[in-house]
Amino acid sequence: MWLTNLTGPMVGKLLFLAAAGLVQLRLLANMMDGMVAVASGTASPLGELFNEAPDRVTDAAVLVGLGYAAGGSPTLGWLAALLAVFTAYVRALGKSAGAGSDFRGPMAKQQRMFLVTAVAVLCAIAPSLIVRGAGAWCLGVICAGCVVTICRRLARITHNLRSAA
Repeated sequence: MWLTNLTGPMVGKLLFLAAAGLVQLRLLANMMDGMVAVASGTASPLGELFNEAPDRVTDAAVLVGLGYAAGGSPTLGWLAALLAVFTAYVRALGKSAGAGSDFRGPMAKQQRMFLVTAVAVLCAIAPSLIVRGAGAWCLGVICAGCVVTICRRLARITHNLRSAA
């Protein structure tokens, strides 16, 4: 784990805990932003644009970062980031085609970030021998789950568009 070698084991553990907390704060802020916009009647297509674009950047940054930091694999991190963006793209495509937004999983943003948070906490509290490869395992699960999610969403979009025709 290059992070603990670079900064010392205790600093590395604290950084993993900070990462776990920041991932959860990001989800909370994202949720609160949407709830406030809907409750105040200020939700708009422009707001949706400024909500979605940064989400794709942060998804990629978190997943690629996990690939580098948690004894994982940078290649798996990049693949997970690509699949996460494609998952969101399929949802947006369905909405723009008139099939509505489909947020189904099993690997929507909330599930991806739960796994990332769990691995970050594991890396912070467990001995390094236990966590070696935890990032790769997590990213592999995220990749597989994203493929299933993409297929499920495409199937639902196809069904909704055929039903509407």
